[in-house]
Amino acid sequence: MSEEMKYFYLKNHPLLNSLPEQKLIAASALAKMKTVYRGEVIGYGEPGYTKIHFLVKGKVKITDTSGMENELVKDILTEPDIFGDLGLDGQLKTDECAEALTANTVICSFYVGDFKRILEENPQIVLSYAKKVNSKLQRLENRHADLIFLDTKDRLIRFIKHWARTDGNHTGDKIILNNYLTHSDIAGFIATSRQSVNMLLNELRSSDLLCYNRKCIELNNPVAWN
Repeated sequence: MSEEMKYFYLKNHPLLNSLPEQKLIAASALAKMKTVYRGEVIGYGEPGYTKIHFLVKGKVKITDTSGMENELVKDILTEPDIFGDLGLDGQLKTDECAEALTANTVICSFYVGDFKRILEENPQIVLSYAKKVNSKLQRLENRHADLIFLDTKDRLIRFIKHWARTDGNHTGDKIILNNYLTHSDIAGFIATSRQSVNMLLNELRSSDLLCYNRKCIELNNPVAWN
């Protein structure tokens, strides 16, 4: 990908858009841009040469690969999220996998050593980075609380509400969600079975709260989904 395109993407990323032009050009020279396709695994580098990825376009799911029978979806990312070696310690995560959920997903990657130098030379973005990582940790803590205190139906409803807030398109009196998730993906995120997700979605459809097919989910009552 051209240097101009890398510069354009980084200039519009909220974590780096405060950099002066010359420093942004220098950062662009260190970045690698890549288009990945639905189902493609996004690697985290090698031990000692780990990577941090900026999600520029598309959706990515992060899964736990520690050998459990059912897939555990740790997070579902939308642009402009970040993932990879977020601790910047060079330790390769062997129990985590990133996979593109959408066609033509675009990521911008830095080797951790290069990204740490960017932070050292531009302390104004260190706080923004820390806030971003803290926000991701807080989101994970909230999910753990949901698993303890909410039943499966309430977890599904909360998941759909979050999906609507972060990625929904308001059209008239409906909220439209592009359906890039399978029932198995949703099940892995809320820690239940695919069959339970299917049953609960049918229940919500029978209550006229939503309609769904392979391409989209229509939420019929925006007030109920706030």
